[in-house]
This record gives sequence, structure tokens and C-alpha cells, in this order.
Amino acid sequence: MRVLVTGSAGFIGSHVVDALRERGHEALVYDVRDDPGADVRDPAAVRRALSGVDAVSHQAAMVGLGNGVADAAEYVSRNDLGTAVLLAAMAEAGVRHLVLAGSMVVYGEGRYTCPGRHGVVRPGPRAVADLDAGRFEPLCPVCGDALAPGPVGEDAPADPRNVYAATKLAQEHLAAAWARSTGGSALSLRYHNVYGPRMPRDTPYAGVASFFRSALARGEAPRVFEDGRQRRDFVHVRDVAAANAAALEAGAEPGALTAYNTGSGEPHTVGEMARALATACGGPGPVVTGEYRLGDVRHITADSSRLRAALGWKPQVGFEEGMAEFAQTGTRGA
Repeated sequence: MRVLVTGSAGFIGSHVVDALRERGHEALVYDVRDDPGADVRDPAAVRRALSGVDAVSHQAAMVGLGNGVADAAEYVSRNDLGTAVLLAAMAEAGVRHLVLAGSMVVYGEGRYTCPGRHGVVRPGPRAVADLDAGRFEPLCPVCGDALAPGPVGEDAPADPRNVYAATKLAQEHLAAAWARSTGGSALSLRYHNVYGPRMPRDTPYAGVASFFRSALARGEAPRVFEDGRQRRDFVHVRDVAAANAAALEAGAEPGALTAYNTGSGEPHTVGEMARALATACGGPGPVVTGEYRLGDVRHITADSSRLRAALGWKPQVGFEEGMAEFAQTGTRGA
């Protein structure tokens, strides 16, 4: 299979290229970091790149929380306009198979259950006054009681809570519209917290694991926001790349978009991750700061059973093993 990989020089995209080539596929690279003319917003360049292509792995995106709404136009341009240009060119070229780099951020908060009588509930955004007071856990919006977090499934309603999240959801809507219009198949792999070799560092858009690793490389303690008990699903980049390859090989229902959570299935707290990295690096233990970022959610972990059942995929890299490797390989400049 001949696959165009957009964002092929990036953290995840470069691993997708590796995974495809290891499976005997022809992976064509397309990234503005390697070639300034390889911009997904350039219709002519994209049309040329699609020549003879069987499928597209769309990894190109501007990621992270960024700076509130100050860079909203840039996010929309790179993520949504870029996706629209790509999809239009795919329709024209007759390329009918797309795998999209989705994100768990489309859910907002994860799944919560009120242990009392209200069952599954969806708390709204956390109030600044609560965050300032160190009250980080969302409460039941009906009775105000404490909630029990659990894994979120793909059928949960979307609730994007920052600009990046809004653009990732828009990408899925665009891909769904393309699939309906062309009869193509589209899969969105909703990545959870991806980490591993080649992760960018020291940018406003780097993941928390890279910030912790950079601090430890300087001999400093990782600074953990809130109380460190926020739950995430940390999934290794090689497992994510393998999921992309499996999705490209499997195909999908024509005329529709199918979303799959892509996570390890093993929740860990941010504090646990910081401690695991500090131990592996032999560095100072993490410092819990109580600081917070508006737009962050408290708990979001994955139910990836649909992906496992449909594509036969399962993660291979365990948490301790992956963090130990990441501590040694580190990150790279963006």
C-alpha cells in the first residue's frame, strides 16, 4: 500500500512512517519541516503529493493548549483549513481511505459516576474560584457530591473546552462530510497522552512528559500542577504508530467516519508519571505546585476496547518500561 503521511517529520508521524515501512508499505513523507513547500494548506502541493496514493495518514497538526485564544486563527488554519484542503484534493484524486490523528480532548472531561442516585453525569468546566482554592475535583452537577472517574468510551458526547480541542473535533466533522460525499472510509484514532522517543521539548505545545523530562535533564525537580492526582492514559508512541498501521490495513465502513480511542487502558496519575520519570533518571522527586491551567480537564482515561476488538490491536509497551526508556532517550527540540 502506498500511504501519504502528512506531518511525517513530527513526533507521532515519524513513528507512523517507521511502522508502515516495517510492515512492507510504501510511506511517502510530507512535512513542512522537511520541505517548506509541503504545506497541507497548499492545494497544488497536496494534489502533487497524492499522485498514485492509496491512503492518507493525516498526522499534520498544531497541537497543545497554546495561548488561550490568542493563537486561535493559527490553530484553525493549520488544523481545519489544512484538513479541508487535503480532503478536497483526496476527493479530486480518488483517494478513498483516510486515517486521522484524532484526540481525546474532544471529550472535555472524562466519564464520571455519582455514587449516589444520579449515575453517569457530565460536570461542567471547573470554576476559577475552586481552582484557586485548591478544589480540583469536579462535583456532581445535581447534588454536589464527590464523583468517581472512569474510562470514557467513543459514544460519549463531545465537549471541547479549548481552541485546540475545537479544531480536533472540526477535523472529524470535515472527515465525516468527506466520507459521506465520496463514499470514502475515515477512521479517527483519538489519541490519549502519547509519549516516547522524539517527543518535542521546550515549546508551549509540548506534552507534560516532555516538560518533566527536560526538567530532570537540567537536574531540576519536575513541577506537577494541581495536586498531581489528575488521571490520564499514557500510551507509548510505538503503540500509537502500530494502531495507525492497523487502521490503514483494515479499512473502514465506506461513507462514514469511525472513531477509536487509542490508549493503554491503564490509568495513571500525573504525579505517578512524574515519579516514574524521576526514578528512572535518578533525579530529584517531583514538586506538587498547586498551579493549574485553564482549559485543562481533571480526569480523562480511555476505554480502548473498541479498537482492540475491531482491529486486533493492543498496546505492547507497559508504563514502567516505557517511562524508563523515555527517561533515557529523552526528547528533542521542536
